[in-house]
Amino acid sequence: MKLSTKVAYNAIVQTASKFVSTLLGLAAIAMITRYLGQTGFGQYTTIITFISFFAVIADLGLTLVTVQMISKPGADENKILGNLLALRLISAVILLGVAPLASLFFPYSWEIKIGIFITAFAFLFTALGQILIGLFQKNLRMDKAAMAEVAGRILLVIGFFIVIRYNYGLSGILIATVLANGAGFFLQYLFALPFLRIKLQFDFAYWGKIVKKSWPLATTIILNLIYLRTDTLLLSVIPRKSDIGILAEVGLYGAAYKVIDVLITLPFMFAGIILPILTARWAAKNEEGFALVLQKSFDAMMIIAIPMVIGTQFVADRVMTVVAGSDFVVSGEILKLLIVACGAIFFGNIFAHAVIAIDRQKNIIGAYFFTAITSVIGYLIFIPRFTYYGAAWVTIYSEILIAGASFYLVWKYANFLPKLEVLLKATFASLAMGGATYLTINYWQLNLLAILAIATIVYFLVLLLIGGLKKEDLLMLINK
Repeated sequence: MKLSTKVAYNAIVQTASKFVSTLLGLAAIAMITRYLGQTGFGQYTTIITFISFFAVIADLGLTLVTVQMISKPGADENKILGNLLALRLISAVILLGVAPLASLFFPYSWEIKIGIFITAFAFLFTALGQILIGLFQKNLRMDKAAMAEVAGRILLVIGFFIVIRYNYGLSGILIATVLANGAGFFLQYLFALPFLRIKLQFDFAYWGKIVKKSWPLATTIILNLIYLRTDTLLLSVIPRKSDIGILAEVGLYGAAYKVIDVLITLPFMFAGIILPILTARWAAKNEEGFALVLQKSFDAMMIIAIPMVIGTQFVADRVMTVVAGSDFVVSGEILKLLIVACGAIFFGNIFAHAVIAIDRQKNIIGAYFFTAITSVIGYLIFIPRFTYYGAAWVTIYSEILIAGASFYLVWKYANFLPKLEVLLKATFASLAMGGATYLTINYWQLNLLAILAIATIVYFLVLLLIGGLKKEDLLMLINK
């Protein structure tokens, strides 16, 4: 199978599976927001955010290093993955074990602290599965990872249904999450076996080489975590006056952020597909091929991101009502802000992965450090005054800053400047879509599904008419 065909196949399978996973993820959110309410969902959000700090630190940059190391010619996949999996297991067990102990020093209720202990097991399975993702990415068999993800999401929804049916409460929701994540990892492991026999390897000298390779990534990931997730953590602990309660505010913010979390899986999925290709072409000094892949990737992300940002300004309240229930309609105003940060992630993530492909991770650490420090200062200043709105604006600032820094490094070291033709045409088509959406909302009084359908048709029709999306490209992709 040709490389272009493999990439197209992986993209189509992942897009289809991601669509299904997204629907299941939104269904899961809809179930638990309605079941737990604003305050209960605030507890859930606090637990997930707290444990995610330790889970991300435990990554040590190994997920991205996996793809980078096994994509090089002559790489010993068994040795690399065996040692990476062992190192990831040790780091995850240690850091996720520390998380429940660390929660004792926070002003949380015992229900939240016990929830952190339970959820640590769910993140352990996720941490191990991410190493196998690198194997699937390298072999362009992300369809296997997609199947495991969909199966895990199905089990999660079934688990939530049982918990709600028998009223097992917040702890039941968290236990169901652990079981679903465990099943997803087990399937990933089974799917990986045809490629190679994975055995844990404890070659400590080789671990040193891995850490030497991964520490710049680990540093940027930790700094990224600080500016990206500190908002929710500080929302849960900063004392302030609140008419609905601090945890309820966390719940409203967390509900909007859950929608963002679902959306940003797409650029990360897409970047995961192209990272080994970019790495291989850069290593082979094929600068023209590198630039071509990066340009097409940039165009694809802009075609999706721009209408997403503009369209959300019209339908955010309705989206949050459908997703989380009428108690979370206020989250729509938060979503209108956070979607701008999401658009910056779509833009910046492609260039951030290109930075990894050209092995310039160390050069971006300064930008991450500056962003982390200034963002935390911003959260401390604006959260007490503007609660979740202040947190959202600082999040926008941080994502735009990092996207700009990643773009600058790729331009500086790879001499790549994207052509903006598709971006401009996508913007024009999105404005046309926005006008159509305004009319459907204010004059036709249609439901959300009909509004989204009309908006999508108008956008792609205009994009095709002005040449932003060529018909032959679509037909070629479908044929492949």
